Amino acid sequence: MTSARPSAPRNPGDAWVEAPDGSRFWGRFGAAGLLAYDPERGVLLQHRVGWSHFGGTWGLPGGALHEGESPFAGALREAQEEAGVPDGSVVPRASHVFDAEVWRYTTVIADVIRPFAPVISDPESLELMWVPVDEVADRPLHPGFGAAWSSLREQLETRPVVLVDAANVVGSVPDGWWKDRAGAAARLRDRLAEREAAGVQAPDLDLPLDHWFPAFAMVVEGEARRMEDGDGSVRVVRAAGSGDDEIVRQARAFADAGLAVTVVTSDRELRERVSAAGAEVRGAQWIGRGGADAGALDGFFEGAGFVGTAIQGVLRAIAG
Repeated sequence: MTSARPSAPRNPGDAWVEAPDGSRFWGRFGAAGLLAYDPERGVLLQHRVGWSHFGGTWGLPGGALHEGESPFAGALREAQEEAGVPDGSVVPRASHVFDAEVWRYTTVIADVIRPFAPVISDPESLELMWVPVDEVADRPLHPGFGAAWSSLREQLETRPVVLVDAANVVGSVPDGWWKDRAGAAARLRDRLAEREAAGVQAPDLDLPLDHWFPAFAMVVEGEARRMEDGDGSVRVVRAAGSGDDEIVRQARAFADAGLAVTVVTSDRELRERVSAAGAEVRGAQWIGRGGADAGALDGFFEGAGFVGTAIQGVLRAIAG
């Protein structure tokens, strides 16, 4: 086992931060790690080299952020540097933040959409291994990861979807939508794509952790059905008959499949129906509430497609 850190050019973020109680944390601008999750193989773990902080323990590929770097971009960069994670192989699903006031560590949970074999690509790893979820806690874990693991594990099967009542949301703003219903629905689709890319704060979905990236779907009816699908990041469902009936059908199918469903509508009767089907409900104005800075994900999606990629296929298969 290597006993000393190799000499190398240092980034300004590669420095210790000391808390008032004497605790020390690595990363002048904070740190981040990638929890890559593959349902068939488990979680990608790194066996840390001896000279590293808490050397000999198992944790996530990750490290100090660069100045001005978002935690999402930093987690992916570190995972690429330490484990050879290829571009386009993962998409983010959620994030968990440990905040020590003087320092923050962000764990980015990401779904593997293109399986890959990890590669030891720098001297910070003794081993890289896909570890089944049930076996993670059996290893000597890095204390920070060990403290967060139970919360993270509980959410590995949580997959949120936001289902939007397009007619109700479009109709809530008197901007002349009635002159071109298909065009108004297309503009809503594009707004939803932006919201999907930015993600949603966990409290806005009544979910734990810090931030989520749900898939978005919208139901259109009548003349709005003539709209185009766009780039496919938002699933467009065309109701053959009643839009309300289709929303209830979709919400029930998603909920029965184990997805965490949030329906966006201000229609009182529909709100009651989808609640009975197992969905959370938000009013039409919810769409306008801000998520994260969309630029926070710059660099994450080079070749990876859209945030909803990981479960849009699941939505189509479940609800037809």
